[in-house]
Amino acid sequence: MIYDIKIVGGTIHDGSGEPGRLADIGISDGQIVAVGACPDTAKREIDATGCIVTPGFLDLHSHYDGQATWDDNLEPSSRHGVTTTVMGNCGVGFAPVKSTDHERLIKLMEGVEDIPGTALAEGLKWNWESFPDYMNALEARDRTIDIAVHIGHDPLRVYVMGDRAIADEEATDEDVSAMRELVREAMAAGAIGFSTGRSDVHKTADGDWTPSSEATSRELAGIAKAFEGLDFGVVQAVSDFDLERDGDRFEAEWSVLESYAKAAGGRPFSMSLMQRDFAPDQWTRILEKAEQMKSEGVDMRVQTAPRGIGVFLGLQCTFHFFMGYPSYKKIADKPFEERVAIMRTPEFRAQILSEKTEKLSGPGSSIPPLADLLMENIEYVATKLFQLGDPPDYEQPPENALAARAAAEGIPLMEKLYDTVLERDGKELIYFPIYNYTEGDYGNVMKMMTHPQALQGLGDGGAHVGTICDASMPTYLLSHWTRDRTRGPKIPVERAVQMMTGDIAQFLSLKDRGFIREGMKADINIIDYDGLQLELPHMVKDLPAGGQRLLQGARGYRATLVSGVPVVIDDRFTGEKPGRLVRAGQ
Repeated sequence: MIYDIKIVGGTIHDGSGEPGRLADIGISDGQIVAVGACPDTAKREIDATGCIVTPGFLDLHSHYDGQATWDDNLEPSSRHGVTTTVMGNCGVGFAPVKSTDHERLIKLMEGVEDIPGTALAEGLKWNWESFPDYMNALEARDRTIDIAVHIGHDPLRVYVMGDRAIADEEATDEDVSAMRELVREAMAAGAIGFSTGRSDVHKTADGDWTPSSEATSRELAGIAKAFEGLDFGVVQAVSDFDLERDGDRFEAEWSVLESYAKAAGGRPFSMSLMQRDFAPDQWTRILEKAEQMKSEGVDMRVQTAPRGIGVFLGLQCTFHFFMGYPSYKKIADKPFEERVAIMRTPEFRAQILSEKTEKLSGPGSSIPPLADLLMENIEYVATKLFQLGDPPDYEQPPENALAARAAAEGIPLMEKLYDTVLERDGKELIYFPIYNYTEGDYGNVMKMMTHPQALQGLGDGGAHVGTICDASMPTYLLSHWTRDRTRGPKIPVERAVQMMTGDIAQFLSLKDRGFIREGMKADINIIDYDGLQLELPHMVKDLPAGGQRLLQGARGYRATLVSGVPVVIDDRFTGEKPGRLVRAGQ
């Protein structure tokens, strides 16, 4: 045999969780055909000496629904070893859709996922109506990595119910039946699953609640019955249990989610898990319920993250500390460089620091209440505000926080924040781990990540693009948790690789990837483990209509292969586009 590619000299972590071993890999026709000695010759040989060799990473939660229609590379995920990414999460998406509802779905995605509406309006071609049509449109485009897609509850509800979907009306039995049939149609076309969103943080750009946010258990269970008889497909949900609106409604909300999961014909169910400061023990209650559901035969999983669920605050970002101040509002529409120049003047600085912030959220505003809570509790918030440094450090001790630094310097907190956001010519990003950092360390993150029902997720690569950049989590998990961490225990390399490969592939019933074995799809990373390093996040303007987003690169990816084709060599794209749409069950 003559291999197309032979990878030699690397230490293979095959996705199973077994310890790494020295072996070569032979690849032909996009598949792994040999693992071991591989004595035959090859058209191309890649030297992996001193590197680890892993399956391509699977990104369970990406929100690339709009971006996938115009962006071939799907950054940032593709810069971090991801070879398969899943979108359509949290109930949002763009299909099915009637031509009269295009703007409605754009406003929904703009509000929920912080993607500029102008970018979506220009980038989306809308050459589809049904979900199968949407999948065909995705399939028609060549791309760097593979994609899979959920059908989301929000567009589905709007398609079936029209104006009633956003008027807090219950779905009728006829509505539920129609939605169930459309989900079944999507699954027959190869959708990876169905997702719903029940978060009170999510609003449309007009400030309305999302269509699916208050769906009843009858509706969700009725839709989930579309999975009966299927041997593939997953169901997903996000919920914050209405804590900000109605007090503690945990049991009532859990009952809705439980009915939804149990109605899905035995298919796996997952939901997001994180520690929230305003409900610091809620995550333990969720895990207790998840364990109970598992004992009752439900394949219940939780999607976790390897660091704080954080946002970046800065003058270029969607949010920053001074956006509600009267003086800032007067200059908010000026070009960035002009704003920075004005803010640097002593007169403007003195004026704005003498003011108080005004309310940003409320009826008709797409800005979530969290923005106002941030400023109302700024003294506490500042105990969790950090400058990342270079290389970026996401797990810093409390004494590094801006509140502690202001106190040590003997200056008022708001002066410290003001001067900090103006650093690096006004481009400084301040990291705020909203969730998963209540105690100022990763003790609880470790407990979540290592729970037997946990899955790595929540990267949100295509969402919150002016606020977060968490699609770098695969690189972070591998570099920080297995090599660099000093503030607690680490995770073995082989287990970290398994968490991002074999575990997710098995959950999604994708039997052709996630492992380095003969017969598997040749999705492979070759990583300079000792040199693997995150770069600093930075803002770029590369979205349609000049929209901006945060990107974060990495160093150390010697090569990333998709179906045996190198798409990244030495941290740079090769220009090859072997990525395809994954049709589940086919």
